[in-house]
Amino acid sequence: MPRSDKVAQAIKKEIGGIIHDELKDPRLGFVTVTRVELTRDLRYAKVFFSVLGKEEEHKKTKDALDSALGFIRRLIAQRIRLRFVPEIVFKEDNSVEYDIKIQKLLEEVKNGNKRGN
Repeated sequence: MPRSDKVAQAIKKEIGGIIHDELKDPRLGFVTVTRVELTRDLRYAKVFFSVLGKEEEHKKTKDALDSALGFIRRLIAQRIRLRFVPEIVFKEDNSVEYDIKIQKLLEEVKNGNKRGN
């Protein structure tokens, strides 16, 4: 496993814990860190997250994460030994909602076929 993958996993674990245990922002919804993509030089990290809820909750959560960015980077620097703490960008991962939508559509097709027979 390449070093960047190991560091990405460590960052994912730490950020998930920080969001869950240490951020007290009321704007945060039910957030899950889904994956972290690091550049090869470990300088930049895209942190993908998913939020359950309506579109308004997604925006509030994104704003809360962006406002806590400095705090999160500082804790990452304390907890993971790296020469440089990566610049972090939060990106919403809509794949979970997409999967749920596809599952519902498949169920509708399946139930439609049962009624038609």
